[in-house]
Amino acid sequence: MGLERILALPEAAALRALTRDGRRLFLTRIIRLFAYGLLSVVLALYLAQVGLTDRQIGLVLTLTLAGDAAISLWLTTHADRTGRRRTLLVGCGLMVVAGVVFASTGDVALLVAAAIVGVISPSGGEVGPFQAIEQAALPETAPAPYRTNLFAWYNLVGSAATAVGALAGGLVAQSLQAVGVAPIDSYRVVVVTYAACGVALAVVFLMLSPAVEVQRHAVGADPVASWLGLHRSRSVVLPFASLSMVDAFAGGLVLQTLMAYWFHLRFGVDAAVLGAIFFGANLFAGLSALAAARIAARIGLLETMVFTHIPSNVLLMLVPLMPTLPLATAVLLARFSISQMDVPTRQSYLVAVVAPDERSAAAGLTAIARTLGSSAAPVVSGLLLASGLLAVPFYASGALKIAYDLAMLRGFRSVRPPEEQARAAVP
Repeated sequence: MGLERILALPEAAALRALTRDGRRLFLTRIIRLFAYGLLSVVLALYLAQVGLTDRQIGLVLTLTLAGDAAISLWLTTHADRTGRRRTLLVGCGLMVVAGVVFASTGDVALLVAAAIVGVISPSGGEVGPFQAIEQAALPETAPAPYRTNLFAWYNLVGSAATAVGALAGGLVAQSLQAVGVAPIDSYRVVVVTYAACGVALAVVFLMLSPAVEVQRHAVGADPVASWLGLHRSRSVVLPFASLSMVDAFAGGLVLQTLMAYWFHLRFGVDAAVLGAIFFGANLFAGLSALAAARIAARIGLLETMVFTHIPSNVLLMLVPLMPTLPLATAVLLARFSISQMDVPTRQSYLVAVVAPDERSAAAGLTAIARTLGSSAAPVVSGLLLASGLLAVPFYASGALKIAYDLAMLRGFRSVRPPEEQARAAVP
């Protein structure tokens, strides 16, 4: 479907209403998620080629996420005061540095150092300060009624970019190997391309106007009463972020990088096929995000988050029970077709229930809690894979995610965004 036809859809009203800054934020999302998808399919394979064991791979991936969380904590909680564009550019620099170091050495100590201070995505999903700041700015780039739909499109284009990146990463590596390039060098080409995407990202961020910054009158919270950028919404954001950490830990057990590695170990799948599988998975995930806005308008943001997430996690636990590659792939694609409906609804819910000058901090703290949660998981999965327990990460992930869903519904049912409060007040 061409761009003109997409924009003509009724669901695309939010896109048509975007300001120039909004369109640029969508472009940065595409560049970044393409880079993350590109790297995710080959990262574990590359680390194995440079000589790391399964345990060391898990350790590097864990430290990648943990270091990112520590740095992003400071960046996102100060972004509304020190400048959103400036913070985004710092993130781009960290992304480039990490890519260059990963591409240029196989020394475990240097890889660990780059993992701690850099921005590397082992999952194909968001890392770094980028998404939190973009989420805070996006509601200002289109009229308020389009908020959830806007986040749905934001996630759709991100998932599509991740899908294309995963496909490209697998095809590039496989094509280079087909003409005689050593596997380690073919994977290194992908890692260098990741670093180049960080440069392209910085160029687009430099084009953002001052309108993406928090207006001065909106940053008037008493600094004594503020904690990590929060004031009035602290009682909502902290438990929300804590539960999100549990969900992220569960997801970290089956990161896209580790899931690709699992398919390789279980069925002997090569890089090109892995790229194709995760191209389809991420494409389905993006389409599921778009459907979320329509469902949320009927049953509510929180209910959409929970009632679409539970069946997707049941499907996740069924993947390792499949005896053949086609069946495992089919169940995985079915899972991804509903797995991301909670993402735009969660993002829309969070920015709606906090004050405008708390949005970067709220989104940042939640993102960092998720990163911390997911950072502890790959080392656990690495140990399980090394022990031959290939199916356990899938079972543990699905069970923990279902527990998170139920706790989220119980804990936040009384906290409603303004539009749902207004609907409830109508007799």
